[in-house]
Amino acid sequence: MIEFEGLPELVDPVLIAAFEGWNDAGEAASGAIAHLETEWKAGPLLELDPEDYYDFQVTRPIVELGEGLTRSIIWPTTRLLHARPPGGERDIVLLRGIEPNFRWRTFCREIIAICQELGVERAILLGALLNDSPHTRPVPVVGTVSDPGLARQLHIELSRYEGPTGIVGVLQQALTAAGLETVSLWASVPHYVAQPPNPKATLALLRRVEDLLEFPVPLGDLPEEARAWERGVDELAAQDAEVAEYVRELEQRKDATELPEATGEAIAAEFERYLRRRDGGAEH
Repeated sequence: MIEFEGLPELVDPVLIAAFEGWNDAGEAASGAIAHLETEWKAGPLLELDPEDYYDFQVTRPIVELGEGLTRSIIWPTTRLLHARPPGGERDIVLLRGIEPNFRWRTFCREIIAICQELGVERAILLGALLNDSPHTRPVPVVGTVSDPGLARQLHIELSRYEGPTGIVGVLQQALTAAGLETVSLWASVPHYVAQPPNPKATLALLRRVEDLLEFPVPLGDLPEEARAWERGVDELAAQDAEVAEYVRELEQRKDATELPEATGEAIAAEFERYLRRRDGGAEH
């Protein structure tokens, strides 16, 4: 059971969450949370008891060596952190966890109780999936929302996925049922280059998070890392004729299905981001 004593009073907080594992192709989603934790210098709020949710033979604890070769155990769990972005008018609660092995519905109820205690009314859940999108094109980001009107307002392309789901899908439904305004964003990671990290997909998720928050999100070195990642994949593809041909087929398929109005919306959204960054003084 979570003890809520000592939690701070937050101003209009927003939850941003991601989970390692099935929901996290290329570690793009958990990478976004880790990036925000560093850039916003987030501090710890609380963590869930891992005994209730994890099989330690599947998700094993990690031994770390400290000074003097002292050993400590890092248990797999879900942790929440707090940040107040510079110049921001609201608090951010970052949730970074590992997909639970057990008791998903109880897990979701515990997260909901924490959100209610902290005053969170909007949640942004991040995920990444393997797809047949070419690495040379902008990363597709689709979403699901608690309110269809919100999707139109935020210009989110709705996912049409049906099939097995992970903790992100289950938690979104539970948060929505509890009355929170909830958005989940999913970045497509090319299946032929699935190994982490994937800074290009992380960058795409953070740009959509910025759209939802409506204030600049610090990107740090991510844009350059994304360009370097794409150049590296280009070089690897060029060394294998079959892979290079496959990438060309994906590019042709993508370009053939790209609607002109969708391209126009992407350009308009990028211009709005530029204006926010210029007015907010954030780094590109």
